[in-house]
Amino acid sequence: MAEWRTARPVSGEIMAARRNGAGQPFPLAGSDVVEAEFETVAIAGTSSTALPSAARGGLAFLAAGTPAAAPFTKPGGTVFWTAGLMVVALAFWVSGGHALLHPRDPGAQPAALTLSGVVSRVDLSGPRPLLRVDGEAGNDGAARAELPPLEIRVAGLDGTVTRYKLGTVSRSLGPGERFAFSSRLDVPRNGVKSVSVTFAE
Repeated sequence: MAEWRTARPVSGEIMAARRNGAGQPFPLAGSDVVEAEFETVAIAGTSSTALPSAARGGLAFLAAGTPAAAPFTKPGGTVFWTAGLMVVALAFWVSGGHALLHPRDPGAQPAALTLSGVVSRVDLSGPRPLLRVDGEAGNDGAARAELPPLEIRVAGLDGTVTRYKLGTVSRSLGPGERFAFSSRLDVPRNGVKSVSVTFAE
């Protein structure tokens, strides 16, 4: 008789059974009734499960009024200051401080370069006149010295001064040693007034 129905009755609702051609209702069996089931659902957001919280001191440095520790503000230790003093001492030594620890011998005398026997004359033996200058440089000191170039100044009768430089090839003279030199120069047109020889600076 169940196959003749189109709907199953539910508790709390009366369903009309399908009528037969005779118009007589069929009785309902107890197994055709289904009890409604109810389920209680909790409201979202009311769960009592505790969420993990961040540590208190994790972002405390972002709070206003809390100064952050600046880098390199902690004073250096013994190693830092020792290394700094060593650098300063090395710079002092390289820049000439070692000379203060090794003073010069007071008995040593500086080199004394001198010029002597300077003679000048006009040589007319050639096709054109030449001014000949001869002389001697010496070291009268107690230490070896390097001989600088020589400067010859020729003054004319008209007041003009001509300078000539005579090289010495950076020769070194020992104590008491002599160096003879000779040079041939052009004669001024108006004649020679004076000739002088000095060490070039």
